[in-house]
Amino acid sequence: MHKIGIIGLGHVGSTVAHILLMKGLVDELVLIDSNKKKTKAEYFDFNDSFARTENSAVIKIDDYSELKDADVLITAFGDVAATARTDDRFAELPINLKNSATVGQKIKDSGFHGILLNISNPCDVIVNQLQKVTGLPHEHVFGTGTFLDTARMQRAVGANFKEAPQNVNGFVLGEHGDSQFTAWSTVSIDNQPIKKFADEGKADLDKLDEEARHGAFTVVDGKGYTCYAIAACAVDIVRAIFTDKKQFLPASIYLKKYDSYIGYPAVIGKDGVEHVAQLQLTDEENAKLDASAKTIKEKVEG
Repeated sequence: MHKIGIIGLGHVGSTVAHILLMKGLVDELVLIDSNKKKTKAEYFDFNDSFARTENSAVIKIDDYSELKDADVLITAFGDVAATARTDDRFAELPINLKNSATVGQKIKDSGFHGILLNISNPCDVIVNQLQKVTGLPHEHVFGTGTFLDTARMQRAVGANFKEAPQNVNGFVLGEHGDSQFTAWSTVSIDNQPIKKFADEGKADLDKLDEEARHGAFTVVDGKGYTCYAIAACAVDIVRAIFTDKKQFLPASIYLKKYDSYIGYPAVIGKDGVEHVAQLQLTDEENAKLDASAKTIKEKVEG
C-alpha cells in the first residue's frame, strides 16, 4: 500500500496527482491546497474518472493529520504567475518562503516521517527551508532540482543529432535557475562523448546549454506555466522510491561541502537519497558549481 500527499494543486500538483493515479502508483492520495474549492473539485473530478480507468485510489482532502503515515509527500505550492510575469524563478521566493514556513510547520505537526520531495520554486532555496522547518533528515528531504533541466538538455541534444533524448546521458548541475550549467564532461550521446562531436563542429555546446536553461520560459510564454515535464520528473522519482530502484539521477540534494541543497546526481531508492557519487568534473565546471552554490546560499541566508 502506497500513500502519497500532495500540497499545492495548481497545474503541477494536479498533473502529478493525475499521472500517479493513471499509472496505479498510489493507493491512498491526500490532496491539500489553500483553495478549498480547488481540492473539492479535484476530488470529484478524479473520483468521477475511476469508473472509466484501470486504476483508482482512496482520495482524502485538506487534512494534514492524514500525512502522518504517508510514504511520500510532494510540495508543489507557489505562484506560477509571478514567474510567468518576470521569467525569473526567484520571483516566487517571497511567497514561497512564507509558504514553506507555514506548510513546513504543519507537516512537522502532522507527525509525517516519510520522504519529502519539493517542486516549489526556487526549488533549492525552498527545499533548504522545508528541511530546516520540518527537521526531517537531509536524505529524506530533497527537490526535483536539475532533473528537469537535464531532461531539457537531453531533448535539445537529441534534437540536434536527430536521436531520442534517452540516447543522451549526462547532467545539468547547480541551481534550478539562472546559475545552472550543463556539465559537458559528463554528457555523451550513443555512448560517445559529446565534446568529440563539438570538436568536429557537429554541436554548438553554448547554444545547447542555453536551450536547456531557457526551455521553461518558451513553454511559459506559450501557455503561462509548465506542468507535464516537471510532473513526469516527480513521478519518476516517486517510482524510484517505491521500487527501491537505486536510480542515479540529478536532484536538489544536500551537499555537506556547501551546507546547502543544490542540483547534483545521487542514487535514489526507498530511503530517499541513499548515496552521493562524486563526479570528476573539470576545473571550469567545479568553479561553476561553486558559484551556483554561492547564489543559492546567498538567497537562503538573505
